[in-house]
Amino acid sequence: MAAPAVLAEQLSKTFLVAEKDPGFAGTLRHFVRRRYRRIEAVRGVSFEIAPGEVVGFLGPNGAGKTTTLKMLTGLVQPTSGRARVLGRDPYRREAALLRNLTLVMGNKQQLIWDLPVLDTLRVNAAVYEIPWAEAERRTAELAELLEIEGVLRQPVRKLSLGERMKAELLASLLHRPRVLFLDEPTLGLDVNAQLAVRRFLKAYRERYGATLLLTSHYMADIEALAERVIVIHEGRLLYDGPLGGLVERFAPFKEVRLVLARPAAAATFARYGEVEEAGGLRVRLLVEKERLTAVVAELLANFELRDLSVDEPPLEEVIGRVFAKGAV
Repeated sequence: MAAPAVLAEQLSKTFLVAEKDPGFAGTLRHFVRRRYRRIEAVRGVSFEIAPGEVVGFLGPNGAGKTTTLKMLTGLVQPTSGRARVLGRDPYRREAALLRNLTLVMGNKQQLIWDLPVLDTLRVNAAVYEIPWAEAERRTAELAELLEIEGVLRQPVRKLSLGERMKAELLASLLHRPRVLFLDEPTLGLDVNAQLAVRRFLKAYRERYGATLLLTSHYMADIEALAERVIVIHEGRLLYDGPLGGLVERFAPFKEVRLVLARPAAAATFARYGEVEEAGGLRVRLLVEKERLTAVVAELLANFELRDLSVDEPPLEEVIGRVFAKGAV
């Protein structure tokens, strides 16, 4: 059995944050005797990711996702526990490991603002000791996959947000890393740019067998790229398993959508399930799976319907319920 590409064993991180009372007196007290508060950002998180696997990493803001990624890339030292990437301790920042991983953060940039994208690529090629002829070949290949061949000679400040994010990906993958940590890579992008980034990441993974750990608030990113998800909340691991299993475990209900022949009060549907939407002729209910057959039969018998459909609930809704529940 192959060794995991990414390993986290009881990974924890606690930050000490100074607290200061307002006003001049508070500033003096803070100067003489500081008071600290402990923040447990990550609490005993454990998981393994196999080589070539794509895993979605989910959690609300402040759940500890970015802190975990920073520990796995060596930017932050764990308070306790162990992190291994390709068998090495990332915090030691060994060149052999750094050549094989990358961290892409949707809210950060490495491109040089006033210079063309190619200038940043030249810098990255020098840092990773890639001969420029080879770097040019890789640049052409990645630019074609990302569909940005025409913008590489433009100053970064002249690029659209979507073009800039694609260029960030190109710069981050120029050294052809085997492990990709992606923190909100489609943040703020329009739908077309999001689709392009997803297509690119899928193509890169298939071509080079890369391992991906991906965080995103866009559930479409997770559904398109990952078959397995890890969910954390308040620094603790809630779920680690198949994407479909998340729905089964945390959403034991089906979504029933109705189109009525004539309007009815929302309260009329309360006995059939949770009324998520009721306005005009359209109604959306969440019905427990074990009651589904009986509820659908009652709805057909008691209402004149133009349409009725039964689907799995939206993944966004399932994730929201996971966070609201806060425990497995």
